[in-house]
Amino acid sequence: MDSVLLHEEAEGYIQSLEKMSLRDIGSPRWFRQHEFIEKLNMQAILNASANQEEFIKDLFVSLGKIPTLVHAMILTEVWKHKVFPKICKLQDFNPKSTFLLYMVIHHEATIINLLETIMYHKESSEAAGDCVLDLVDYCHRKLTLLVGRSVSGEISTQDRITHTQISGTASVQDLQKQSDMLEFEISIKALSVLCYITDHVESLSLSVLSRMLCTHNMPCVLVQLVENCPWKRGTQEKYTEGKWRAVLPEDQLKLSKHDGQVWIALLNLMLKPDCQRKYDFNSFNKTQLLKLRGFLTDVVIDQLPNLLDLKHFLSQLALTDPVAPKKDLILEQLPEIWNNIVMENDKKWKAIAKYQVTNVFNPSESELREQASRLAQTYNLDVMENLIPDKPKCGACGRTGVKRCSRCQGEWYCNRYCAF
Repeated sequence: MDSVLLHEEAEGYIQSLEKMSLRDIGSPRWFRQHEFIEKLNMQAILNASANQEEFIKDLFVSLGKIPTLVHAMILTEVWKHKVFPKICKLQDFNPKSTFLLYMVIHHEATIINLLETIMYHKESSEAAGDCVLDLVDYCHRKLTLLVGRSVSGEISTQDRITHTQISGTASVQDLQKQSDMLEFEISIKALSVLCYITDHVESLSLSVLSRMLCTHNMPCVLVQLVENCPWKRGTQEKYTEGKWRAVLPEDQLKLSKHDGQVWIALLNLMLKPDCQRKYDFNSFNKTQLLKLRGFLTDVVIDQLPNLLDLKHFLSQLALTDPVAPKKDLILEQLPEIWNNIVMENDKKWKAIAKYQVTNVFNPSESELREQASRLAQTYNLDVMENLIPDKPKCGACGRTGVKRCSRCQGEWYCNRYCAF
């Protein structure tokens, strides 16, 4: 498997990452940083899939750039909530290409994917410093959105369009739909990041623990995910590896990766001594947590034996009323990134939208050609094939494809007869 980056290249890319303003989004400087993050993400995935030394994580930790990555992700999240809707409402906005807009929308997904790879390790959580609080808040926003959409039946039934499938002439309204579909994938990645944070909770500050247990009541959010299971459609389909896939009859009771992450996060937040001392097992929380007993079947416990400890804990909880935690007077840190971005740009959303429509998202023909050339280098299709778990299929007969169309670079064929 080929490497996307050399160690020295990756180090240079990570060292050059910097915090930007909302107005900078989509600019040449932002676009260059987006390219760097995309390449770093692809390299991190390649390393993880090949069980190679994860030097991308090591570089982010040693160079202290995880907070910069988190800031860039939340900046894009704010842009999508505050500026993108304003752009969509501008009647006179009719760009020659919407691909750059799609890149901005997809930027958040790229970063959360990279963070999912990096935050698996304890040293990453420690190196993230105070921004772990911002990351916890981010995960809470995404998981509550996931629960809300699941309860209301708003989970998308389609797979999102990838970089190689998106059309440069797609309308702004099409991009809005893509953004909504992408939110589901981002929320699933946020679940992974939260699970890793709970794994390392002993090495994090008390403020992080308080934020998860007291401010956001994460255990009850996780109970809602167990109840609603948004990555399943009945017994027929499960969302795995970025796609909705049919479930074989013999796999219907098998836990998915996402099921496992919810249970592991619950184990961490319920059974670790620091968490038990901090969490308020009041009547509401107790009622919510006891719902889990109905899901802790022998089949589930056979797949995750550690859940037997959780089952015993819940049995004891049903018979007792734990002492309420002491309300000590402590100074807690608060997350700052989202609030700082919103305060800095409050009442400027429409002005930023108009500026970006005029100066950023309506490039000239020469600028479009330059962007297309750079994107072709960034999204090296031969390397990206290694990141796709499924074999490509022939566009004519459906058999395994062995040759890619030289014109569109997206369609595959099994032989030259199917190509015509």
